[in-house]
Amino acid sequence: MTAWRGRNLLIGGFLTAIILVMALTSLVWTPYAPTKMDFLHKLASPSPTHFLGTDAFGRDVMSMLMAGATSSLAVTLVAVSLGAAIGIPLGAIAAAQGGWVDSLVMRAADLTFAFPALLTAVMITALLGPGATNAMLAIGIFNIPVFARVTRGATLAVLGLDFVMAARATGRPEGSILWHHVLPNIVSVLLVQTTIQFALAIVADAGLSYVGLGTQPPFPSWGRMLNDAQTFIYRAPMLAVYPGAAITLTVLGLNLMGDGLRDLLDPRLSRQR
Repeated sequence: MTAWRGRNLLIGGFLTAIILVMALTSLVWTPYAPTKMDFLHKLASPSPTHFLGTDAFGRDVMSMLMAGATSSLAVTLVAVSLGAAIGIPLGAIAAAQGGWVDSLVMRAADLTFAFPALLTAVMITALLGPGATNAMLAIGIFNIPVFARVTRGATLAVLGLDFVMAARATGRPEGSILWHHVLPNIVSVLLVQTTIQFALAIVADAGLSYVGLGTQPPFPSWGRMLNDAQTFIYRAPMLAVYPGAAITLTVLGLNLMGDGLRDLLDPRLSRQR
C-alpha cells in the first residue's frame, strides 16, 4: 500500500512534467509554426516530415499540440491563482471572524455552487465575450468559493488547537495568528486542493475552447482542436485522439499527483505506513 501511494505521486509527477516540458519547449521551438497552413498537404498521415500528420488546413498537429499545451496551462495557471488569491483569504477571515462574516462568505459560496462550473463559465464568457482572458476570469471566479470553503474548514480545525489559544492569550493580533500559525499548518491541504483545481480548470478551459468561448483562432488550443476534428472523425480520427489524449493525460497526471501529495502530507496516513 505504501508503494502504491508513492507510485501515484511518481506517475502523476512524471505525466505532469511531460506536459510542462512540452509547453515550455513550444515557447522557443516547435517543428513548424503552429498557425502555418499548407493546403497541399492537408490531412496528411504521420510521416517523418509531420510526426503526427496535419489537420484540415495543413497545420502540423504536433506543433499545435505543443502550442495548445502552453495555452491551456497559461489559462489554468492564471485562473487557479486568481481563485486561490481571493478564496484563501476569504476562507481564513470567515473562519477567524465567525458570525455574520462567516455566514455571508459561505452563503455566497453556496450560491456559486448552485450552478455547474462549466455552465457558469459559459455564462460569464458569453456576457463578456469569448477569449482566453475572459476564460481565465470565468474559471477563476468559480475557483474562489472552492478555495474559500477548503480554507475555512482547515482553518477552523487549526484555530481550536492549543498553540493557537496560547498565541491568543499573549495578545497577538488575529491577522498575525492566521499568517504565522494557521497558514503554515494548512498549506499541505491547500497544495493538494490546488492540484485538483488545476485538473478541473484544464477540463473547463478545453470545454470553453470547444464551444468557441475560450482561446480564439488562430491560436491553437486542445478544445478547439477537438472541435475542428469532429468534422473529419471518420476520415482522420486521430485528429481527435491526439488532443483528447493530451487532456486525459494532463488531468490524470494532476489527479494522481494530488492524490500522492495528500497521502504524503496527511499525518494520519503517515502513521499508517
